[in-house]
Amino acid sequence: MTCEKISYQDARKNMKPGDVVAFGGSSAFSKLIKFTTRSHVSHVGIVMQTQMLDENSGRFFNQVMESTILDEFAGVTLSRFSERLRDYDGEVWWLPLRDDVRRDHFDQRAFFDFMFRQNHKPYDYSQALASAIDGLDGLGGPGFAKEELSRLFCSELVAAGLENANVVRNVNSSEVTPIELCRWNIFEPTYYQLKGEDSRQIRHFNSVAVNRNLESRTA
Repeated sequence: MTCEKISYQDARKNMKPGDVVAFGGSSAFSKLIKFTTRSHVSHVGIVMQTQMLDENSGRFFNQVMESTILDEFAGVTLSRFSERLRDYDGEVWWLPLRDDVRRDHFDQRAFFDFMFRQNHKPYDYSQALASAIDGLDGLGGPGFAKEELSRLFCSELVAAGLENANVVRNVNSSEVTPIELCRWNIFEPTYYQLKGEDSRQIRHFNSVAVNRNLESRTA
């Protein structure tokens, strides 16, 4: 698995709905998530509609959906990816879905139907922290979170979206951390860094067989 650093202008035309965007932030909350999960990844979003026309400028843009804190709103929101990338303080990586996963499993209509229903749902801080505390998982301790989607943290939203799109099956979205999602073997072997320090990469990217039927054909 390799990481290449490219510009957003080079990446933009190749991004597709269902691709994952990983972030490594510098806020206190981001640092806490990175510390508890022992990774450089603190946040994830998902590519929604692409090549959308701005009638005012005549330019095309891509959308990203996240559950985050943005413009004084804490919850699920849609943004222009170029603006999020421009304003984000930290690392940003683009993780393209594998071609065979997209072709054989990805249900785009179900994906859009589910994701648009989640827009504007509030952020869930308690589940975000609980998902990162994995020492007592499986024992019913404070680190275990039952799946509950009335409020959403970032990787919970993305995991549930991919499950509803038939990319993964039978996952507890409320227990998925940002770095765990980046390790699912549903992505192309190469991922792309769009912003940030070159030395900060995603350890064990694309290495975990989340579903047996989605195991890499080239592994």
